[in-house]
Amino acid sequence: MFINVIESYRKVVAIADKELIGKKFSERNKQLDVKESFYKGENETPLSKEEVKKMILLLTKEDSTFNIVGKNSISCALESGIMDKESIKKIAGIPYSLILL
Repeated sequence: MFINVIESYRKVVAIADKELIGKKFSERNKQLDVKESFYKGENETPLSKEEVKKMILLLTKEDSTFNIVGKNSISCALESGIMDKESIKKIAGIPYSLILL
């Protein structure tokens, strides 16, 4: 998984499964664009599930918005307690969620 933290007036945290980076998914009038520049940023090495969970917990202590894409990334967010299953949407079978803390 990749995690990219974008500094703004609040932190924007982009988390995506490695295999989804750079792909687009469409369904009816919806599109999910997992842009490398947004979800991967300048990170070269994907993180383990434990590393991602640790970062999620640190970032929940601040005003953060989370953009989460992919089965593994969603699983980390659920296990970290920042979201529940009702927050999960899908486009072309790909789970994603937007969480505002």
